[in-house]
Amino acid sequence: GTYPLPEAQRDRFTARISMGYPDRDAEITMLGEHASLDPLDSLQPVSDATEVRGLIAAVRQVHVSESIKAYAVDLAEASRRAGEIRLGASPRATLQLLRASKAWAALDGRDYVIPDDLQFLLVPVVAHRLLLTTDAHIGGRTAEDILGRLAQSTPIPADSSAPVRGVR
Repeated sequence: GTYPLPEAQRDRFTARISMGYPDRDAEITMLGEHASLDPLDSLQPVSDATEVRGLIAAVRQVHVSESIKAYAVDLAEASRRAGEIRLGASPRATLQLLRASKAWAALDGRDYVIPDDLQFLLVPVVAHRLLLTTDAHIGGRTAEDILGRLAQSTPIPADSSAPVRGVR
């Protein structure tokens, strides 16, 4: 088994995502293929260092307006004030939320971040960093649920340069 990471170590991971389980047929296929083959034998590169450096450079060029930066801080501060959260989002969490949002915007073909980007990535980037109160745990509340509520109640910057579609 594994042990939960201490809070300082959890804060160093950019995001936590769940891959879920494969469906029944995919799992049976996987068992057949991996039982007789070494999966390392079939590895093929999908990129090289030059391409990765280019992608990093492209993400660095994505613009983040002052109002979007302020919105990221507003979301973090909301987590710090929430009564159900014992330890809210750290400055490192805010920084990673902006970095991930820049990458998401680039993947979406934009050279600027919009509030949707922050809202979409808030849970994967911030939830694993939070420590909930005992009452929140006893009440069955999760960091994901609390962050969703905070995202809904935190005002979106009025001067955002692009339309907002809402929390996804």
